[in-house]
Amino acid sequence: MTKYRAGIIGLGYMGMLYDIGTRTGSWDGNDPTHIDRPLPDNLDIHRRVHMHEYGLREEQTYAAALNDRPEIQLVAGADRDIKRLEIFQKRYNVNGLYTDAIDMLKKENLDVVAIASNVKGRADLTCAAVDNGAKGILTEKPMAHTIEETDRMVKSCAEAGVAIVCGSTATSHPAFGEAKELIKNGEIGELLSIEAASPAGQDQSWSYFIDGEPSWVVGMCDTERRQDGSDEFEGQGMLGCSDGVIVHFRKGAPRIRVTGTGGEFIQQVKTHPLRLFKNFDYKKAPSHVEIPWTDLNVDRGGAGTVFGLSDLIECMEGRLDEPKNSARRVASAINVEIALKESSDLGGKRVDLPLKDRTLGLNYATHR
Repeated sequence: MTKYRAGIIGLGYMGMLYDIGTRTGSWDGNDPTHIDRPLPDNLDIHRRVHMHEYGLREEQTYAAALNDRPEIQLVAGADRDIKRLEIFQKRYNVNGLYTDAIDMLKKENLDVVAIASNVKGRADLTCAAVDNGAKGILTEKPMAHTIEETDRMVKSCAEAGVAIVCGSTATSHPAFGEAKELIKNGEIGELLSIEAASPAGQDQSWSYFIDGEPSWVVGMCDTERRQDGSDEFEGQGMLGCSDGVIVHFRKGAPRIRVTGTGGEFIQQVKTHPLRLFKNFDYKKAPSHVEIPWTDLNVDRGGAGTVFGLSDLIECMEGRLDEPKNSARRVASAINVEIALKESSDLGGKRVDLPLKDRTLGLNYATHR
């Protein structure tokens, strides 16, 4: 069995801390750039979680996911906080400890790199991981602040043939791959439209189901920047794709609805099953009937790190062309979200894609 050397940049909550305790306090005032950040309440370095088999997922950190895979050897971690490095060493018996992430990338000959630090600098760290020989990269969400940063990340990985998964989301679940294959094979007829509650570049399952290029958007009713620092799009709108498919972003919509002439797939929220409904004529009356369709349905919270890592390994070993939650798709979703904000600012005027100004970007909540 191939053994891949892996390291983690950022030993915060998604990097490691969710495994060993509950979050301390609220996000307010939790400055991700500060070296001495709070540790969880009820700290238990020896707490055990089991993730490898489907259905046993309890936690969601990159450290736990990497440590649980037999193909992976977790050998290094980087964080500016010495306390977190000490916890990481004790919990995972890892001796490759660094306060400088670039130093770790240069010295450890890593095959897989998980970048779970705050969003500032994530593009630079991704490109540095590629430059230092990484074959697969996992980043936490959101992907980056600006379009220019997403461009660099996508280009760097594509040119080097490096697989990259951007964010721990339900889209990496195998049920989504199976659903897309069924859609391609005509299971719900001709694709008509896609609906989602939000265009968010942090959790954009809708982008997995579009094959055409995003061509234009119309957005409206965006809100002012929130107190937590976020100005992600909170309005409603439409996206038109080059193949004629329309994506509707509507408040109150399910997480994802993919509708065709013969039925639809629906996931109400990310912890619910991805359900299949088909259209039938029963006694000359149209009926909309739910069809049981897979044993791999999304009926538990998250596990995006586990299935995202599975996609990454599949790509590294040549069995999958692109992760379901790939950097290319996430970057496209961020472009769409920024364009919707631009359209809303212009009073709902159509904005064509791709955006010409690549310096445009999004602000995220301060803890990001």
